[in-house]
Amino acid sequence: MFDKAIEVLKIIEKKGFKAYIVGGYVRDIYLSLNASDIDIATSATPKDLVKIFKKNIIIDEKYGSTKLKYKNTCFDITTFRRDIKYKDNRKPTEIEYVDTIGEDLNRRDFTINTMCMDKDGNIIDVLNAKKDINNKIIKCVGNANEKLSEDALRILRAVRFATILNFKLDRELEHAIKKNLANLKELSFHRKKEELNYIFRSSNYEYGIFLIHKYRLDRYLEISKLRKVKQTSDVLGMWAQIDYSEDYPFSRLEKETISKIREMLVYNKIDNYSLYKYGVLISLTVGEILGIDKKIILKNYEDLMIHSENDIVFNNLDVAKVLNVEPSYKTKEILKDIEYKILSNKLNNNEKELKEYIIRNYGG
Repeated sequence: MFDKAIEVLKIIEKKGFKAYIVGGYVRDIYLSLNASDIDIATSATPKDLVKIFKKNIIIDEKYGSTKLKYKNTCFDITTFRRDIKYKDNRKPTEIEYVDTIGEDLNRRDFTINTMCMDKDGNIIDVLNAKKDINNKIIKCVGNANEKLSEDALRILRAVRFATILNFKLDRELEHAIKKNLANLKELSFHRKKEELNYIFRSSNYEYGIFLIHKYRLDRYLEISKLRKVKQTSDVLGMWAQIDYSEDYPFSRLEKETISKIREMLVYNKIDNYSLYKYGVLISLTVGEILGIDKKIILKNYEDLMIHSENDIVFNNLDVAKVLNVEPSYKTKEILKDIEYKILSNKLNNNEKELKEYIIRNYGG
C-alpha cells in the first residue's frame, strides 16, 4: 500500500501540484507501529485530480475530498483547505482551498496527527508533532476550546488516541473537554459507537474507560456500568456487559448476539446445555468474561453427544409413533426432555434406550 501511495504522490507532482501522505499513517510509522489507511493531502483540487487520473475516482467538491482507487487500493485524498464554518458541532459547511500544506495542517485536530511524508519518504513536521509524540501528550492544533466547539467528535477522538497510544491529554485540552461536554449530545450514535469500539478493542481499554469516567463522558454518551467490563475478542461481548441507549445502531444480528451473551451470563457458568443452546462462538465470548479457559470450552463442545436437534436419533414423529399418538405440542415437549437428558449425560443417544425411556416415562 505504501509503495502505491508514493506512486500516487509522484503522479500528482508530475502535473505540477504538491502532495503528501498525512495524518495517522505517518504518526504510526514514526512510532514504529503497524500502519494502514493512508490519507493523502494535495494542492490539486478534486477537478484537477479527475483530469490526472481520469477513472476510478469519486469527488466531493463540497468538502474538497476525493476517493481514488489506484491499482486495487483505495486512497482518501483531500485538497489543502481551510474550514470556515461548522454546523451542529460536527461538519464544516464552508471551506476555502489554500496553497500550502502548512495552512491545511492548521485545520486538523491534534498535533500528533499533523506530520506529513513526501514522495521521497521524508517526514515533515511543521507543528512540532514529534515533540508531543515523544512527550506522550495529546494537544490540539491551536485553541483547544475552538477546536472542540467546532467538532464535538474530537472529544472522543482525543480519548481514543490517548487510549490506543497510552498518552495523556494536556491541560488546555482537558479544560476544553469539560466546557464542551454537552456538545456530545449533537453527535450521531453511529459515530459514538464507532469511537467506543476503537476504545473497547484497544489492549489499553481500561485506561480509556478511566478517561471516560474522569471526564464524565458516560452521561453524554448514554452508557453506564463500565467499571467492571472485561475485554472480549468480540467487541459485542463488551457491549453486552454495559447499559447503553437504545439509539445505538446495532444490526439485528448484533442485537441477537448481545442478547444471547447476556442470557448466558445469567447462568454464570458454561455447562453442556448452555454450550449446546448458545453455540461455541457465544460460549467463547462468555468464557472470556467468566475467566474460563478457551481450550476447556472447545473440548467440552467437541465432546457433546449432540450439537443440534437433528443429531438426536429420534424426531417428533418417532416419539408420536412410540406412543401411538398424533404429533403434538406434548410430543415436542417429550423430545425437548430427551434432548436435555442427553446433554446432561443421563441418556445415551441410541434408539433402544430412548424408546425405553419414552415408554417408561410417558407410556401411560
